[in-house]
Amino acid sequence: MIYQFLVLLVIHWFADFVLQTHWQAQNKSKNNEALARHVGVYTLMLAIASPFIFGMPKDFNLFIFVALNGVLHFATDYCTSRWSSKLYAKQDWHNFFVIIGLDQLIHQFTLALTMIWLFK
Repeated sequence: MIYQFLVLLVIHWFADFVLQTHWQAQNKSKNNEALARHVGVYTLMLAIASPFIFGMPKDFNLFIFVALNGVLHFATDYCTSRWSSKLYAKQDWHNFFVIIGLDQLIHQFTLALTMIWLFK
């Protein structure tokens, strides 16, 4: 299971950072369309990668895993992007990066807990 989680973290990094466009990154804190597009791409990548990571279960756990992480990713980014954008505007760099780190910690916990719950 640790191997699956490590692969999942790589997919998360790729989908959350590499595939996020400049427009999405600049606007997701104030524009729900930008946030939805970011989360849509993230969720699509999770949907593509998850069968390779976990196999194809006979139940709906794979669908639940992807959908739940998509919804929770949106909720997390909705809060943390608004918080961090205020800190960025004030050039409060330490606290800005604290919130970016918190955002990633929440995403990692979400992935780990839903993985354990649905694929244990």
